[in-house]
Amino acid sequence: MDRIDCAIVGAGVVGLAVAREFARLGREVVVIEQHPSIGMETSSRNSEVIHAGLYYPTGSLKAKLCLQGRDALYAYCNENGIPHQRCGKLVVATSDGQLPKLSAILAQAQANGCTEVGWLDGGAAKALEPSLACVAALSSPNTGIIDSHAYMLALRGDAESAGGVFAMDSKVVSGKLIDGGVVLRVRTGDGAETEIEVTTLINCGGLWAPRLADSIDGLDKASIPSAYFAKGNYYSLAGKAPFSRLIYPVPEPGGLGVHLTIDMGGQARFGPDVEWLAAPQDAIDYRVDPGRSAGFYREIRAYWPDLPDNALQPAYSGVRPKITPPGAAAADFLFDSHGSPHYLGLYGIESPGLTASLSIAEHAAALLDN
Repeated sequence: MDRIDCAIVGAGVVGLAVAREFARLGREVVVIEQHPSIGMETSSRNSEVIHAGLYYPTGSLKAKLCLQGRDALYAYCNENGIPHQRCGKLVVATSDGQLPKLSAILAQAQANGCTEVGWLDGGAAKALEPSLACVAALSSPNTGIIDSHAYMLALRGDAESAGGVFAMDSKVVSGKLIDGGVVLRVRTGDGAETEIEVTTLINCGGLWAPRLADSIDGLDKASIPSAYFAKGNYYSLAGKAPFSRLIYPVPEPGGLGVHLTIDMGGQARFGPDVEWLAAPQDAIDYRVDPGRSAGFYREIRAYWPDLPDNALQPAYSGVRPKITPPGAAAADFLFDSHGSPHYLGLYGIESPGLTASLSIAEHAAALLDN
């Protein structure tokens, strides 16, 4: 049986950042990914936003790792030529009834250390973005956008340069704790199965992280979180958007509302909404239902009344890897060993996981070092 030092399951942006961190620390790293390419699930199906850290509860891992990760990510992009732009965003209240919620977001942002976030009245916001309709807004100049695919390729390159190895089209089907490590049964794309023994297993399985943990004999199953799947659909805009900044409404339950983002090519897109799914057995249906566009037009026209008819077209969707059910408060990032010194599971790594990926990797390394 082959034995390796450190296995990381999942080659999304967080798994790639963790692989880079551990390889640079001198660990022998193998990344096991069930898909043929990196980042084929959540990491390639999001808004590609670098978040500033406004919303998250003070003292939470989301707040701490988002702010640390934001600064580290901007520095990494500059050092490695990753396409990105610190374009800023406006969080908008479109009615007087939303002003208390906007004030609460400002207070939360300042408590988190985002002192650059400022209040704008409707006139000041409209002076920045003339097509915008709102009664007030928050300006977040440290919010940005990134080419997430270029970022993931850079992370993989760093990991491989430091000795990391990638086993693509390979799926961990089960495992068991043993003295000194974990034995994993891995199925490759041709259907063959093999066992490998690892000293340290890091579960960066994203949507499937709880399921993977549940398949490993010897972990404390009572402490493994349940998985919930919140699909977010996106629509693209035919033509050029009249905004230079990202436009966000006040948040809604389960997400940050149908917001306007711009990709590195200047294409505007709107989303995500929140569509709760039953737990899928394997594959997720990522098709976007054209019939959901009516809700998009309604929400977007609250802050952009001049959105033309027939301007939206289905684009893509993604699924948030949640660990709390509909109606419950969003959970913090969860790092849990379930009682084993040879295992670390990362759960609920939804937004701001992309922004925080470098700091998430450092945090995981510190936990295992301790």
